[in-house]
Order: sequence, then C-alpha cells, then structure tokens
Amino acid sequence: MTNTAILAASALLVFAYLVDAVGKRFRLPSVVLLILTGMALRQVMDGVELHLRWVEPMVPIIGTLGLILIVLEGALDLEVTRERRQLIAMSSAAALGGFVAALAIFAALFRIALDFDLPVAVLAAIPCAVISSAVAIPSADGLSDDAREFVTYESSLSDIIGVLVFYAWLDADGSVFLFARDLVGGGVLSLVAATIAALALFYLVNKLEGHVRFLPLLAGLVLLYALGKEVHLSPLILVLGCGLLLNNPHLLERTTYLKKLHTEGYDQTLAEFKGLVAELTFAVKSFFFILLGYWTETSHMAVPGAWVLAAAIVVTIYASRYVVLALLRQPDKGRLVWIAPRGLITVLLFITAALTGKLDAFPFGTVMLVVLATSSLTALAHRGAGDTPQIAFPPDEPTRRHRRLRPPPTAKSPP
Repeated sequence: MTNTAILAASALLVFAYLVDAVGKRFRLPSVVLLILTGMALRQVMDGVELHLRWVEPMVPIIGTLGLILIVLEGALDLEVTRERRQLIAMSSAAALGGFVAALAIFAALFRIALDFDLPVAVLAAIPCAVISSAVAIPSADGLSDDAREFVTYESSLSDIIGVLVFYAWLDADGSVFLFARDLVGGGVLSLVAATIAALALFYLVNKLEGHVRFLPLLAGLVLLYALGKEVHLSPLILVLGCGLLLNNPHLLERTTYLKKLHTEGYDQTLAEFKGLVAELTFAVKSFFFILLGYWTETSHMAVPGAWVLAAAIVVTIYASRYVVLALLRQPDKGRLVWIAPRGLITVLLFITAALTGKLDAFPFGTVMLVVLATSSLTALAHRGAGDTPQIAFPPDEPTRRHRRLRPPPTAKSPP
C-alpha cells in the first residue's frame, strides 16, 4: 500500500508538470485540465470500487497551504517604489470596488433566486466575489509588466479582503455592529502582526546559516497563519507583508539598525528562497486541483438549476468587472476584464460556509461550474495576450522601463 501511494503521488506530480508545460505551450487552462483529470480519475476508481476516503479532509488542508504559498510567491515578485504608487492605488481600488460590487449583486441574486435570508445570502455571496490569485497570477505571465503587476496586486488583495470580510461576517452571525467591529479591529491587528512578522522574517533570512534555512521559515510562516486564523485575524495580510518586505529591502533603509541587517549575500539568498517557494507552490497547487476534481460530485453539476445560477454569476462577474475597470480608466481593461477567475479561495470559503449548515439549499454544483468557466475564460484571455498591441509613446516620453534602464547623465567635458 505504501509503495502504491508513492507511485500514485509521483505519477500525479509528473503528470501535473506535463499538463503545466502543455498549458504554457498552447496557452490552455492548466487548472481546468487538472480538475478534469481528477474528475476522470474519480470515475475510473469508482468503476473498480476503489474509494479514497482521505481526500475530503485533505482538500481544505492542501488548499490552505497552496493559498499561503501562492500569495507569498506573488508578493516576492512585486516591487514597491514611488513610481508604482499609482499602480498600487489603482489595483487596490479595483480589488475593493470589484469585491463590493459583486458581493452586492450576488447577495441580491441569492436572496431572490434561492429565497435566502439576507445574512445567509451575503455568506454565500462572499466566496463568489473573490478573485482567485491561484489562477489569476499565473495567467498574467503573457501581459505587459504593468498589467501583470496589477493582476498580482489586485488578486492578492481580493483574497485578503474576501477572507477578512468572510470570517468577520461568519462570526458576527448577522449583526452589523459585530461585523464592523471584527472587520476594523481584525484589519488593524492583522497589519500590526504583519509588520512584526515581516521584520522578524527579514532578520532571519539575513542571519540564518547552514544547509537547512528556508523550510523552518516557511513552517514558521504557516504557524503564524494558523494562529492568525485562530484569533480571527486575516493572516494573508501577514503573508503578503512578509513577501513584499523580503523583495523590497530598500523600504528599511531609513532605519540605520535595520539597514545594517541587509547583508551582501542577501540577494543570492532571496533568489534561492524564491526558487524553493516556486517549486513548492507548483506541487501543492497541482495536488489541490487534482484532488478537488476527484472530490467533486459530478452529479451535482448536472442539475439544471446549477447551470442557470452559474450562468447568472459568470455574467455578473464580467459585467461588474468591466464597469469597475472603466471607472478606474484602466488602459488595459480590454484584456484585464477577462482575468477574474474563481478558484482555490472560492472553494475553501464555500467549504467553510457549508459546514455551518446554512447553505444546504445552495446547488453546490454551481461552484465548480463557475470555477471551470471563469478559469477557462481567463486562459483564453491569456492565450491572446501576446497579440495585445502596445501603447505607443511619443519620442520625448519613453516608457518607465526605458527610464529605469537609461544610464545616469555624465558630466560634460570641459571645452
């Protein structure tokens, strides 16, 4: 049995790598392919009366680990500079505006279509309103630098906002006062905890020596995430803050003591850490989507009501997103409007909401239909990303990248 499990895990990982390679080569939705693989595997194993009972409890655990690693990997690729202030502000506004708009429409939809009470309708609407960074960030590879960073910031912030609002609403049990108190208080405490954790992680990265350095750091980060969840904070803020600080040590240059922590070998250490995070992210994410497909009951997806509700949700997602991007005057809105996938975070929040027993009347096949549809549309947008025309600048207005690469002016030679 042990050898069979090892063979199965190894084969699935190799298969996931091949799917990812094929997906990148032909710009196909690798997430959708992995989920469909899990569904097909379920049908085959059910046919031979072989059932994996451990999958259901493992899906939330692996999904949570994947969420932590995905947000960390995305944050480790972001640069925070004065030139990016407008980009960060726009992506933050898009994340918040898109979440609020979608949440309001979905809550009204579920209240009318499913006859939910308002608190239950809002609880069901929150997971659908969150953009999945697990799918969005990899899908932005073919976009321009600014658009890719916009997607990374927006999707990561959308995850954070969604988790913070979800647990505050879940604990408030319909009380607006308790919800506001937990949301504001939890947000402030999360920022404080993120600052302390980021400084501690930066110190350890510069000080730790030996062959084993990064796994204890990641284990500590997961531990802090779990502790944050226990006290009802938003630990994704902590993960995002740690990644941003590690990739932007110049933010500490104003403090003499912290500046001294920046050792000469830091850049090499950070590159090694990024490599490990990328490898682990790929492995965990691949296992999650395959197991998610296996865990999915395909009979739930065959319900006509699930298709109707999923269609309404998908249309709402892209219509509201287009309006938000247009109001923000996002220059790449024609491409970015399609990058609004629902995925890992949506599934995790729905699982948590379902445990309350309040969503028993919700057609759960809708969730997977929305995940598959939005992930596929995101992949189609990615597929044509290379054909996106670039904005032409006049000769006296070079792009920001050219400004960064331009050598400093030299002193004029004396006549």
